[in-house]
Amino acid sequence: KIETPADLLPHVRHYADRKQEHFLCATINGANEILNIRVVSIGLVDRSPVHPREVFADALSDRASAVIVAHNHPSGALEPSPSDLEITGQLKAAGAIVGIDLLDHIIFNRTGYFSFLEEGKL
Repeated sequence: KIETPADLLPHVRHYADRKQEHFLCATINGANEILNIRVVSIGLVDRSPVHPREVFADALSDRASAVIVAHNHPSGALEPSPSDLEITGQLKAAGAIVGIDLLDHIIFNRTGYFSFLEEGKL
């Protein structure tokens, strides 16, 4: 059960040491339980191309009520990039259209994380 952004970290932290960005989507049911966690895209050292269609395709098939997206920053930096801010806005808007809430976008490394929800950016 996911109650805080940090609750997702044990499920995705093993992606922290990857040399490329891995953009992940956790599908969540109405009881805030994880249904599934999938890799949506694997990118370069500094970015990962993501499209809302790819994020919500699995969420729709899982009949999820919400999603939490997360990705590692191989550089170790936790501050969101301009493209991180842009895709978060796109995913929030797309989720509103299909009726699947974007609960959070988490950027993580080996030792810490940045939560768009906790930082008031969602």
